[in-house]
Amino acid sequence: MRTSERGGDGQKYALTSDEDDSDFWGFAYEAEGLFTPLPDEEGARRVHLAGCLPQGSLLRCVDHVGSRRAAAGNAWFELLDRNGATMGSYFVNEVTVTDVKPSARSAGLVDLTVALWCEDALPGAERPWELVRTDHLNHTGMWHEIAPEDRHAWLSVALWSREYQRQGKPDAPAGQVFTLDGRHIVDRDTFYCAIGEAINGPGGYFGWNLDALDDCLSGGWGAATPFTLHWDFSAEARARLAERVPAGDREIVLFDLLLKIFEERGVSVILR
Repeated sequence: MRTSERGGDGQKYALTSDEDDSDFWGFAYEAEGLFTPLPDEEGARRVHLAGCLPQGSLLRCVDHVGSRRAAAGNAWFELLDRNGATMGSYFVNEVTVTDVKPSARSAGLVDLTVALWCEDALPGAERPWELVRTDHLNHTGMWHEIAPEDRHAWLSVALWSREYQRQGKPDAPAGQVFTLDGRHIVDRDTFYCAIGEAINGPGGYFGWNLDALDDCLSGGWGAATPFTLHWDFSAEARARLAERVPAGDREIVLFDLLLKIFEERGVSVILR
């Protein structure tokens, strides 16, 4: 996990050069446009950094809007908690300053508009990041009310904030028993929301596709195998996870494939 720990006072974002950790580009209070749908196939976004004090390479670009010298390069776009520590970060390509105006937030600050490329900042991710930032991601089932189109974004935040949320906590030792609540599992994303919560608590991550689930079962992601999984309301989940998915040279029902993956990785699943 990258740590800026230079922010605070309501600043939510920070930028640091990808090439040189000492080349700090500054903070921003808001980053409007970061979590909007990609505007074109190339993934270019225009992000408005409100209340920014440009530094380093970003500062050198401010006086060159409209020219090639306005391109600052690649960076880490960091999301900060209320104490200025980094919760997670996105890699962004080809950050270029396209506009600069005095900020209404405070004297000496500016509102920058930058063009950048970022595939990982998904629409719908801003709300779960804010829950993490304000310590309100603190009880189970918070993902139940998420719109279907935002579920994958929830999982992305669970992934990118994982190290911050776990704070170095080791895996649960082998032999543990976990309970998976199947009542709200209606598709792939809700299964991963539910298993992440079952293993790692509210907002927890334990995979967001089949390959990632298999990786998590190899250790280092919250639980050491072998362990036991009590799958409550499994009949309802089985009925909803009925799509057929590729498995080698054949297709298999998703629910059955999940059971197969668990078995191969030493997880004893008890269907209830």
